[in-house]
Amino acid sequence: MKSYGFTESNGDWSLGLSDSILFDKNDYRLRPDSRQQITTMASRLAATGITHSRLEGHTDNYGEDSYNEALSLKRANSVADAWAEGAHVPRSHLVTRGLGKKYPIASNDTAAGRAENRRVTVVISTP
Repeated sequence: MKSYGFTESNGDWSLGLSDSILFDKNDYRLRPDSRQQITTMASRLAATGITHSRLEGHTDNYGEDSYNEALSLKRANSVADAWAEGAHVPRSHLVTRGLGKKYPIASNDTAAGRAENRRVTVVISTP
């Protein structure tokens, strides 16, 4: 998993995908090149036997909570759709959550920190 950029924490492996590479501002539709990268990664991981995962959308702290939660869920769903396509798994094997601004990984006081917080995280749990 480390070779794909995932980090391990409490038995789960996670990979944060930056929104700046995946989406245009305030949009939830994947950029075509991002879709290709996600389907390729999903295909490679599926070849190792990974068929289930959780995708969590996150935002920075700008905007209304309801807007951020809806946008983060739509983005997680977009990534999950591409993931299912690339991994050749039923979409029902992928759980999505829109977490909005609840779990920042960086300070929202700077543009760089806000950019880090806008992401979709792929989480794979080990049995």
